[in-house]
Amino acid sequence: MAGEPIEGQVLLLTAAKASVPGTRLPDLIERAQVALGPRLECYRRKYERLYASEDLEIFLVDWGHWKEIGGEIGVTDRELSAIRRAHEEQLLRIGRRTDREAEFETTLEIREPVVIGTNENGTGGDTGGEREPPSR
Repeated sequence: MAGEPIEGQVLLLTAAKASVPGTRLPDLIERAQVALGPRLECYRRKYERLYASEDLEIFLVDWGHWKEIGGEIGVTDRELSAIRRAHEEQLLRIGRRTDREAEFETTLEIREPVVIGTNENGTGGDTGGEREPPSR
């Protein structure tokens, strides 16, 4: 999977800023996607969707949401910070492409993004065992 739906350039940038080895980051992103993918429909119902494409959807969640996800997937605070940063950097990269960077930067002051892959590689299409996202 190699970090889908987070782009390779975003992984490189995040790894350079994060305190986790760059070789470890794709595995961490994949662990998060395994937890998030089956919940895609729940995120669609419960949270504001900021962006959608064929391959991914980005939702805005309240602060603390990633902490709950980190507890579920069993990562350290440092690893969770890297995962969260990768999701933020992916949002900003899309913002630059779509001329919405200022809007997305402002959004990051209020809430956190969650990027969920919607293609077969991103696990978003897996409907088995749909669980509710962590509570707000």
